[in-house]
Amino acid sequence: MRLTEFHNNIQSVFGPAMAPTVLRDHVLASLGGITAERAVEKGVGLRDVWWALCSDFDVPRDKW
Repeated sequence: MRLTEFHNNIQSVFGPAMAPTVLRDHVLASLGGITAERAVEKGVGLRDVWWALCSDFDVPRDKW
């Protein structure tokens, strides 16, 4: 997954107003208790970050 696709997915699912908040503020326990933004900075795979967000927010599987 490319960074552009990652951001497009987040905006598509959470909307342009909530996407930055989800990235910045939501802590992903499955990734060691860091935010999605921090996970991306640390080099965690974008697909892994995306799946963690989808799991936490009960995003329908067809959008994963």
